[in-house]
Amino acid sequence: MRLLGVFRYSRRALELVWTTSRRLTLLLAASTLVAGLLPAAAAWVGQLIVDGVVAAMDGNAAIGPIFWLVALEGAIMAGIAAAQRGNQLGQSLLRGLLGQRVNVMILDKALTLELAQFEDSEFYDKLTRARREASTRPLGLVNKTFTLIQNGISLASYAALLFGFSPWAVVLLIAGGLPQFAAEAKFSGDAFRLFRRRSPDNRRQAYLETVLAREDSAKEVKLFQLGPLLLDRYRRIFERIYREDRDLTIRREGWGFVLGLVGTLIFYGAYAWVVLATVRGQISLGQMTMYLSVFRQGQTAVSASLTAISGMYEDNLYLSNLYEYLEHPVGVASGEATAGRDPGDGVRFEGVSFTYPGNEAPALSGIDLHLRPGESLAFVGRNGSGKTTLIKLLGRLYDPTAGRILLDGTDLREWDPEALRRRIGVIFQDFMRYQMLVGENIGAGDVARFDDAQAWRDAAQQGLAADFIEELPEGYETQLGRWFQGGRELSGGQWQKIAIARAFMRRGAEVLVLDEPTAAMDAEAEAEVFRYFRHMTEGRIAILISHRFSTVRMADRIVVLDAGQVTEHGSHDELMALNGRYAELFRLQAAGYQ
Repeated sequence: MRLLGVFRYSRRALELVWTTSRRLTLLLAASTLVAGLLPAAAAWVGQLIVDGVVAAMDGNAAIGPIFWLVALEGAIMAGIAAAQRGNQLGQSLLRGLLGQRVNVMILDKALTLELAQFEDSEFYDKLTRARREASTRPLGLVNKTFTLIQNGISLASYAALLFGFSPWAVVLLIAGGLPQFAAEAKFSGDAFRLFRRRSPDNRRQAYLETVLAREDSAKEVKLFQLGPLLLDRYRRIFERIYREDRDLTIRREGWGFVLGLVGTLIFYGAYAWVVLATVRGQISLGQMTMYLSVFRQGQTAVSASLTAISGMYEDNLYLSNLYEYLEHPVGVASGEATAGRDPGDGVRFEGVSFTYPGNEAPALSGIDLHLRPGESLAFVGRNGSGKTTLIKLLGRLYDPTAGRILLDGTDLREWDPEALRRRIGVIFQDFMRYQMLVGENIGAGDVARFDDAQAWRDAAQQGLAADFIEELPEGYETQLGRWFQGGRELSGGQWQKIAIARAFMRRGAEVLVLDEPTAAMDAEAEAEVFRYFRHMTEGRIAILISHRFSTVRMADRIVVLDAGQVTEHGSHDELMALNGRYAELFRLQAAGYQ
């Protein structure tokens, strides 16, 4: 069953290589065929040369034809060298092409995944295993397949020559490589199981490297003196991994040496047999030379073939990670609607509840809301009360576990995902700070106008970012971040204005959401942004999430969330008159400014 699995992935890997470059695949195939046939031909010509020399020394043959045989053997060796160079050329060029192809396949699959899958640690381990070594294994598997074919051709030609001496010589030739093959196959499986088991440790190491070597974490690492502690943790993970690798390597090489001696004993037993047959006059000196050469090369071919099969088994195991990831089922968005049944109705939450995968307590429970065009709405509540979860559901990053959300009278699940997301512009509190140009950071809000310089300027003006952008050395062409040469770092408030400008790139968005993107601004700057935000979103639905009640009070309606439920709902004046939780929090915060 395992052997069938090996060849199943060999076929798929070969298809992958073939579709990557047909010319290079044919070059590999041709060089493999030539390299498989010519060694036996060289051994046969070598026999003719030795026998010709012996006959010429005895005066029974002319010396002239021997030189032609020497020239023929030289041509054969040149052909072998050319085949080897062709094989190396094909492998070298394919390695780069195939590595890129597989990485693109992995990233392309990532684009189809749901947010919940990225937040699932087990699935993230699967993604990590797929990316690790996946770019080299397909070519390695194809190379080993061609090596097996090449050695199979060579073995068939060697066996044909050895059969003339004795059929038992062929049996010995094959038997000599079996013990070492059994050890290699066994330890390849052990290595793979170890690889799968340590995926979480590899991710922890990668995370610690990121924390210790990234500019966005360097401040805290230095100020809190975390460096030695985290580096020690990194070392301990490495030492544990190294001990496991060391123990496996010692066992693998030890058994490989012991079982390799069996093959050596078999070869020298055959060596003595051939020498004895020559002394008894059963074969000529040239035949002895040929049989010894063929037996040694044949044993090498058997060992290489069995090693190739063992390696194919190992590559097969690693490629199972890649295809397990690529074939992981994803939710297929079946919606096709590009317009709602009731245009202008806005957004409705009807009995919406949601529980995060793996959690028992619901993040939202029984939410009923109606947001009309031209209306501004603010969500307030403690951290973890469900505010951001509501926005994720509105952007259909998740689907409700109960109830439904409607946009213009049509369930979000019936909308075409791309059409839906063009109607919604969201800036989350953990917005991305892209290591790209200023204009591209803004253009990311609308991929259809990603390179539109005029759209950048218009959105920056609306997001109150234009003034400081124009003061930058290269304006909208300034590289942001420190990852690349000449990059400029912005203040937290400037980054947030870039993010708000990004939201205004969505010219056709009917719903605009600011999920605490102004946390790095002072209260006055945030209030200015929200006033401008309301002005720019007239006729559209504007949603604000903020902990600053001086800003929140400007919204038409305010929704108070607690433990995933709506506890209060109304305008600022209505909620103050209610004298409930909102009024309590407002007075508490206002007291801090007195």
